[in-house]
Amino acid sequence: MPRIGIIGGSGVYNPDRFEQTGTAFPDTPYGKPSDEILLGRISGVDVAFLPRHGKDHRYPPSEVPYKANIWALKQLGVDMIVSPCAVGSLKEEIAPGDMVIVDQFIDFTKKRDYSFFHDRTVHISIADPCCPAMADVFDAAAKELGIKHHKGGTYVCIEGPRFSTRAESAMFRQFADIIGMTMVPECQLAREMGMCYCSLATITDYDAWKEETVDIQMVMDTMAACLKNITAILERALPDLAALPSRCRCADAAEECGATGE
Repeated sequence: MPRIGIIGGSGVYNPDRFEQTGTAFPDTPYGKPSDEILLGRISGVDVAFLPRHGKDHRYPPSEVPYKANIWALKQLGVDMIVSPCAVGSLKEEIAPGDMVIVDQFIDFTKKRDYSFFHDRTVHISIADPCCPAMADVFDAAAKELGIKHHKGGTYVCIEGPRFSTRAESAMFRQFADIIGMTMVPECQLAREMGMCYCSLATITDYDAWKEETVDIQMVMDTMAACLKNITAILERALPDLAALPSRCRCADAAEECGATGE
């Protein structure tokens, strides 16, 4: 049973280094996950890989079946989620091509399903939403590999699928470092399940505040150029992630508020 789940685009792993051993496409109380979950090994470590938007990218950010995705990974034995993603930068010093190991988020989404618990009140503690132990592992790996990165950064999550107006971008950059569309509710659902979560955000553009027009081709071109960094850091860090204790404060937070995910 894999302890580590990777939720991201189909290009974030190197098929030449991913030893596939099987697939899973389980039913959950919330329907099917985004697509088949690929089971296999990277650097000798068992992992479960799930394309967030589906292999054909059919789910826009607001329609991703986040609850089914998290539930399915949990049932497969996953207790750590790595989330490679593409984001825009709201700071001059965080340049396209850089990687940010996120430690905070601000939620500006509007119409998503944010919790597994609708039959009772569950107040999950999420003051520190991302797992610091996982962040330390990826920070060390990025330093060793010479990948330009920033340890810590606030991710403002917007509804999408449209990009920001210039006015919105100027507002967001007053209190966040990067901007994306998928960390919420994925991160908080993982916490409700007692799972550790780490977002590896690749900067693809400067958003609209810097007088550039952001379009999907710009995002895709920059992401393609950065794939080698994403695959390299995963291959280097996964053995160290697998060696982490099976329990940390992320799981404690779920138990303390009575969230079991069962």
